[in-house]
Amino acid sequence: MLRNYFTIAWRNLNRNRAFSAINIVGLSIGLATCILISLFVFDELSYDRYNEKADRIVRVVFKGTMNGEKMREANVMPLVAKTLESTFPEVQATTRIRSGEATRFAYGDNEFKEERFYFADSTFFQVFTLPLIKGDTRTALSQPNTLVISSATAQKYFGNDDPIGKVLTVKARQTNYTVTGVFAEVPTNSHVHFDVLGSMATLPEANQANWLISNFFTYLLLPEGYDYHKLEAKLPRIVDTYMGPALKQMTGISLAQFREQGNDVGLFLQPMTDIHLHSDLKPETELEPGGDVRYVYIFGAIAVFMLLLACINFMNLSTAGASKRAKEVGIRKALGSEKGKLVGQFLVESMLLTGLALTLAVGLVYLVLPLFNELSGKALRLDMVQTPWILPALLGFGLVVSLLAGSYPAFFLSSFNPIAILKGGANALRVANGRTSIGLRSSLVVVQFFVSISLMIGTTVVYRQLSYIQDIKLGYDKEQVLILEGTSALGKNEAVLRQQLAQDARVVNASVSAFLPNTRYNVGLVSMQPEGNARQLTRLALFGIDDQYLPTLGMKLAAGRNFSAANQTDGFGVIINETAARHFGWGNQALGRKLLLPSINGQRDTDRTYEVIGVVRDFHFRSLHERIAPMVMFNSTNSGCILVKTRTKDVAGLLASVQERWTGFNTDEPFRYGFMDEKYQSMYEAEVKTGRILSLFAGLTIFVACLGLFGLATFSAEQRTKEIGVRKVLGASVTNIVALLSTDFLKPVLIALILASPVAWYAMNRWLRGFAYKIDIEWWMFALAGIAAIGIALLTVSFQSIKAALMNPVKSLRSE
Repeated sequence: MLRNYFTIAWRNLNRNRAFSAINIVGLSIGLATCILISLFVFDELSYDRYNEKADRIVRVVFKGTMNGEKMREANVMPLVAKTLESTFPEVQATTRIRSGEATRFAYGDNEFKEERFYFADSTFFQVFTLPLIKGDTRTALSQPNTLVISSATAQKYFGNDDPIGKVLTVKARQTNYTVTGVFAEVPTNSHVHFDVLGSMATLPEANQANWLISNFFTYLLLPEGYDYHKLEAKLPRIVDTYMGPALKQMTGISLAQFREQGNDVGLFLQPMTDIHLHSDLKPETELEPGGDVRYVYIFGAIAVFMLLLACINFMNLSTAGASKRAKEVGIRKALGSEKGKLVGQFLVESMLLTGLALTLAVGLVYLVLPLFNELSGKALRLDMVQTPWILPALLGFGLVVSLLAGSYPAFFLSSFNPIAILKGGANALRVANGRTSIGLRSSLVVVQFFVSISLMIGTTVVYRQLSYIQDIKLGYDKEQVLILEGTSALGKNEAVLRQQLAQDARVVNASVSAFLPNTRYNVGLVSMQPEGNARQLTRLALFGIDDQYLPTLGMKLAAGRNFSAANQTDGFGVIINETAARHFGWGNQALGRKLLLPSINGQRDTDRTYEVIGVVRDFHFRSLHERIAPMVMFNSTNSGCILVKTRTKDVAGLLASVQERWTGFNTDEPFRYGFMDEKYQSMYEAEVKTGRILSLFAGLTIFVACLGLFGLATFSAEQRTKEIGVRKVLGASVTNIVALLSTDFLKPVLIALILASPVAWYAMNRWLRGFAYKIDIEWWMFALAGIAAIGIALLTVSFQSIKAALMNPVKSLRSE
């Protein structure tokens, strides 16, 4: 029986090739999209879950409010880990990670710069799951000046030699590190990646009793099944016991008085599995940029809708083409075929079609996965060998889809009345079909275009916001600014190179500073207060700049003057931004005011006082996701980068000249550079990727919807062939007939536009809330999506409408 089902199913699919091709292509695109997005979603949700104790690990974070400024930082004070472990028995183990600067290591003639270099406690392997290929996890990081390195790093330095016991040298500091372990690469779905991990015992600051400076990422291992909120509720005791006295020593006011002013500080716990998608902390304090759960929801919804559209196409085309199977069903029933067997026959046809579509979908996934990885910034794979569960999952997925898409057509086709069908033929079916399913098919078309129009509106809003980000006045000029990186390696020659560049005719100006607007690690943080007013202690963004920084970036002063190399007193002067002046209540009277930098040890005689010599106009030094915050600029040459404002179109020639000068200084540091506008754009990489992916899937949903619309238009034209013939005989023009056939399909599109507009407005308004500076959603965005949808629908159905309208009425009526 089953063999007979498949034979009949294959013959039917082969007989109706155009119908089958539309169904298979539409369903395969829906399935491929669903598979692709599922890979993306599963990858996002899997972050840090490779750790065997992932559900028991929490990170300690610092949050607070100081004079209206929100503090949300991922790192905490040095002794938090030790204090919590000794105070609370439920803390089974702790470990810390400390960011290390990019460091150049050497072994013999092999010398490389390691960008991903961190320090960790000896308990790191007790908390995290990262097996060592070589070495002992219990002792690998127990001694100062020891390292564990990745297998790729070991191969780079030592080739096939055993790395254990080998010594890597940091020439800049004349420090030796002994390799004590080798680990496999850190999984891609981790919130932190490193190639070199040094012992925390190397750092003197790791044991400093400082409760006001946060530099350490601290993780706790809790008992299995333990609710971390219970421990979090006890953390205010730690704040009161340790941070309170430190705060009073620094500011002269108690923690209670600090809180009475509307301020607060505290320690909180964050599950490690929430770090990647759910962290609300400042990005510059994170180890690495995280994801956004909103995009997981968006793409997950797209996957569901794409699959739904494909299934809708299947149901629409199957029920619309029922007239071709009417007599077959009538004869089968007249010969005694049961309804259950007819249902089985049509479900087998659905399974066969879905199987072909699934096979094609898997091929499409393998074909487009590299492009999708490039768009999403992922390294996704559909590997059925290393991940054996994927094959049964795909087969189960295909079975569910075949039942979902084929159930309604199967029951619809098997429910025909054999007497009515055999007596009245296709006309009887058309009457019944018109009464029972045309309304349903129109509803399904509405659903298809509802999704398509929603995605079109969403894509428009995303690209408008991205354009706004590019065009907004930042308060500084990011164009044609060359950034020379790693210039601190030049030592005293850093200033020499800056001077040489400033004298180049192709250069407008040059400045030395490690602080760059709109880059991830662009600012420091410092707590300052107006002289004599400890109650206004404020967390300020910190820039260390030289006297050429403002003119190089085209920043304007609202009042006062810039730093001057000739003025020796400028070491005790500061420049603040307009927001800081308003925050302190100075308004236009900020010049000459004093800011106090309290000593962290509470010794008043070591406090430093700075005079405000200038007020710079507000500029966006952080992402547009955040409001401009109060900031202060110190006259300090923080070496690390040289910013070069150029005036030449011959950028390649200038770079060659700079590299030649760089080489002449005989430094071991390789020549590296970037451009400020590119670094600015990289701040919004997630949004750019989202826009590209939305565009791709919006196009696919429209294509799938149009496939279904084309099929429905074809069947509609076939069912109304004789009606069209009669109308032409009675004098109807081609234009009239085309308009008649097209109108039926425009109504669902217009209804879809009306339904999609408020939903899309709500969804995109929620997305825009993530930006402190954003566009307004305007009426023309909805009109544009509606016009595009109507135009696409007209183009889709017009071919069949015109073909039907041009048909010779004699041929269509001769059988009557």
